[in-house]
Amino acid sequence: MIKYDLHCHSTASDGILSPTEVVLRAHEKGVNVLALTDHDTVAGVPEARKHAEALGIQLINGVELSTLWEGHSIHIVGLGFDLSHEKMTALLAEQANLRDSRAQEIGAKLAKAGVANAYEEAKKLAGEGEVTRAHYARHLVQIGKVANDGQAFKRYLGQGKSAYVKPQWVDIPSAIKIIHAAGGVAVLAHPLRYTMTTKWVRKLAENFKAWGGDAMEISGCGQSRDQYQLLVKLAEEHQLAGSMGSDFHFPCAWVELGKLAPLPAHIPLVLEIKNDLV
Repeated sequence: MIKYDLHCHSTASDGILSPTEVVLRAHEKGVNVLALTDHDTVAGVPEARKHAEALGIQLINGVELSTLWEGHSIHIVGLGFDLSHEKMTALLAEQANLRDSRAQEIGAKLAKAGVANAYEEAKKLAGEGEVTRAHYARHLVQIGKVANDGQAFKRYLGQGKSAYVKPQWVDIPSAIKIIHAAGGVAVLAHPLRYTMTTKWVRKLAENFKAWGGDAMEISGCGQSRDQYQLLVKLAEEHQLAGSMGSDFHFPCAWVELGKLAPLPAHIPLVLEIKNDLV
């Protein structure tokens, strides 16, 4: 049986492992088809591809785009697109600018809250990747301001907290159009992980399909059976293909590359709706 993982992260965004290390771990865990989907960047894909090919892993070009919908930050995974497509390149450059501006503003707010040089320290943690709130959370843990990343968001970085900065991302229809223009497929990432009711999740899925979305993530790590069944039902209702992704960021007990339940037989895998991906 082929083992898929179509959503994971590396040091190119907010992951802990380098693209090479992600691929090596995926191989160790028996993954056959992998997509590296860093936040708003494809910088890690060439490195990952080199090592994936050597290990016999099929690597799918991927990215996780940050978008805005009804005041919520929603993630759309793009798969199988041309990395050098003009519209995608322009979007990622714009998203990078927005991300850095937001990161600097977060740093300024943390300085007012008594945490000096936070942007510079977060940038060190990010290395060559883009600075995210996850890097700020790690820094706050390192300097003893909080005990863990969760507390960092509850006390400083979460919505309504002292260092929160409202994002200014692309809208979902534009993200879908650009993914399609670049030859890829658009996937609604982890639909049940947003802070909204089931009624709003249904509305999100309905809008996503109406705007041309192709699939939604059904199989993820740490799901209950009821959550899995709800996602299957939503995919059926809106005639969306299914995807499988761990959303792996770092080694831990509850999120692991390839540790995913198979899709139901009647739900097509997102890769099957694009002939050149399988």
